[in-house]
Amino acid sequence: MSQTASRPRDIAEMPAQRPSDPVTEAQARGRFFNTGNAFNVQLPPVPDHLFTAEAIAALDDSAPTGLTACDLSSQLACRFPATTPLVLARYARIRTGETLATEFAASGIICYVIRGAGRTDDGDEQVVWNAGDLLILPGGRRYSHAATEAAVLWIVTNEPQLAFEHLRPPAASDAATAIVHFTGDEIARQIKFLYDIGRGEEIAGSALIFSSAEQEASRNILPTLTVAMNSLPGGASQRPHVHNAVAVSLIIKGAQCYSTMDGRRKDWAQWATSITPPTAVHSHHNGGNEQAMFLIVQDGGIFYHARAMGFEFAEHPG
Repeated sequence: MSQTASRPRDIAEMPAQRPSDPVTEAQARGRFFNTGNAFNVQLPPVPDHLFTAEAIAALDDSAPTGLTACDLSSQLACRFPATTPLVLARYARIRTGETLATEFAASGIICYVIRGAGRTDDGDEQVVWNAGDLLILPGGRRYSHAATEAAVLWIVTNEPQLAFEHLRPPAASDAATAIVHFTGDEIARQIKFLYDIGRGEEIAGSALIFSSAEQEASRNILPTLTVAMNSLPGGASQRPHVHNAVAVSLIIKGAQCYSTMDGRRKDWAQWATSITPPTAVHSHHNGGNEQAMFLIVQDGGIFYHARAMGFEFAEHPG
């Protein structure tokens, strides 16, 4: 083949280039790309997905104690379990009188009590919880979750974030957030207070944002993760909006509710885990008479830190 025929027509067609005459192994490991071929990596998009089978399995009274992951790693082309590129959600089932031990390679753990009662212990501190409570736990520790009444927990971590860069969880003495316990009663009181005060149309929804003493300045619960309890009165709709952060939501209560994602309708199912893809134009609608509730975990902290949240109100395509 002639030199002209074998040459790429432009730099976009060039494969990765290697050093022409490396002297050491360190030199030989080098690779070169250019502005034509370095930025055309095609990754699978985050899907608009609703995990219902996983929720049904966890809520089955005959199910054994254990974990069920909401794993889309095969669709996301991730080499590690992941619900979204930086977040992994699970359901935990704990039978009465039994204990579930967990040790997640994460910088933090978000745990919502769907039903039941029990206690969580890391050997130094113990939290007694009930249905409707929210726990924030430092990652990288071994926890014992014991159920005094058959329990189902929704557990969310940033394990994929650490796995992506082969990182280890912070040391116990360097946790970003210590153990935090938000009781269901206090959550309800805080939400009522929001409605008593009211809001303007320029504010997107009436979400209660959770934070901690360590993260108060950032208004997050963990450096890269934000957690909010969103509520929607009967007959109300949330104004369409868009942001760069993904949202992984637990639908707590919402008969006759649905979301729209880029103009497509997605009906809710109680206790299902719903994904709102990043940059999707979306809104939430309550067609019933009762207040809807859904707990949202976002990787928004990382976008806030990068000054790239990209929030804006929008209208659905078409």
